[in-house]
Amino acid sequence: MAKAMEKVDVVIVGSGAAGSVFAAVLAEAGKKVLVLERGTARKLTDLYSSQIWARRLKWGASTLVEAGPDSIWYGFNAGHGFGGAAIHHYGVWPRYHPEDFELMSRYGRGLDWPFGYDELRPYYDQVQTDVGMSGDARKEVWRPAGADYPLPPVLVSKHGQVLARGFEKLGKRVAPIPMAVLSQPYDGRPGCIWDGWCDAGCPTGALANPLVVYLPRAQKAGARLQADAHVTRVLTDGTGKRATGVEYINAKGEKVVQPANAVVLCAFTVENARILLNSANDRHPRGLANRSDTVGRYLMCHPAVSISGMFDEEMENHLGTTGGQLLCQDAFDKTSDPGGAFGSRQWEIGLALKTNDLLGIAMTRPDIYGEALHKFMREGARHMGSMVGVCEDEPLRENRIELAGEKDKYGAAKARVVYKISGEGMKLWRTAAKEGVDLFKAAGAREAWPSPPGGQHIMGGTIMGKDPGKSVLNGAGQAHEVSNLFVGGPSVFPTSSSVNSTFTAHAMAMKSARFMIEHWGKL
Repeated sequence: MAKAMEKVDVVIVGSGAAGSVFAAVLAEAGKKVLVLERGTARKLTDLYSSQIWARRLKWGASTLVEAGPDSIWYGFNAGHGFGGAAIHHYGVWPRYHPEDFELMSRYGRGLDWPFGYDELRPYYDQVQTDVGMSGDARKEVWRPAGADYPLPPVLVSKHGQVLARGFEKLGKRVAPIPMAVLSQPYDGRPGCIWDGWCDAGCPTGALANPLVVYLPRAQKAGARLQADAHVTRVLTDGTGKRATGVEYINAKGEKVVQPANAVVLCAFTVENARILLNSANDRHPRGLANRSDTVGRYLMCHPAVSISGMFDEEMENHLGTTGGQLLCQDAFDKTSDPGGAFGSRQWEIGLALKTNDLLGIAMTRPDIYGEALHKFMREGARHMGSMVGVCEDEPLRENRIELAGEKDKYGAAKARVVYKISGEGMKLWRTAAKEGVDLFKAAGAREAWPSPPGGQHIMGGTIMGKDPGKSVLNGAGQAHEVSNLFVGGPSVFPTSSSVNSTFTAHAMAMKSARFMIEHWGKL
């Protein structure tokens, strides 16, 4: 027998970027909110600037089976515990461009969002004010229309200055990178000390993460957070048209039913689809909200290339933020790639380096070992430069999340991921890899090299769309088939763009949460 809990207005599954925004907005509107997090409880003082500790922030559950030719790097991209993946994100927050919302309408490729950029713009503006973003809207010439950033740009050290030299020589523009990192004190939080430990979660609170912005707001308004709650499925009534709550396993191993007037899934990309597929019943035999057979479909992941190089100059590469110092989106035009690929690209320039961290020096050259590695590490700690190129991935129906034949320790089927980088994405990656080395050499690097393809920012799986026969959700993140079921996070994105997804995930969650408030009586 499952243990039944007291009913709440809204149960939110996941406490990361999207879940924290939903929790704050709904609780501040007077709703009784419960946030269920499968990971551990955590507060800001639990974070340490150490890579060993940083690894505890990453995905820690074996609920995924990767069966495709390419990896989505789930362990790197996902999170575990209060704050989710947004606890260890790097704070690089460009906006999606208007064309990202209209791929099919403009170019006859990919998919369209069910709304355009202008509908999301006010939520971008509100979120950047809430978190305190740093940047320079005028120098960021590619940026879509929107309010100015509330704070001046982040630090540009010698690292960024030297690399910018290469972009200038090759006729490319750079601008301060838009960051959800405080360049000076803001709203009771301290400015960044530029020590380059963003991957460890930022114990000072200068990096915007759920523990310092939206979760405190939610709790102040009465929302409750519960850790160690492993949600297995969404429950529905006899008609199958309304969610009645969720079922989860608590820390004691007990099965618990949490009734709610509305359910919001913000459990990150793969888990959102897995929960819906595991929620199959007589009314929804293929999984909840899956009459269109679209749950799990259109999985996307940005193909990324890291460029590294050695310089004669000391680079001050330990300073700054992990996400970079400068941005270049000169290659964002989707039809101008010199390799003939369709899609956008961007450069994030001057990533802070630690000799032993996840994106560290030794990992860029696995071909060097022994005494040569010691020499390489000593030199690289002061003379290495680093940047990353992020490429757009095309939404392909065959890239998918489905249920695996094996189950996790709670009796729920694991997720099986079948993913291959899109052909256009790989073409963009090859162009970026060559261009990045050229840029480094133009900046004065005596040697430069690209990394193998990596995966960043997992999106899709529960996409929005106007047609219920071809999508899971409408433009409010509301399930077409279950009126009081909503989904948040990058899993709702129909296209990937080439920009980091966290800012858009925040903006979309705020849009959805306000829709819920405005239409509460009809849910």
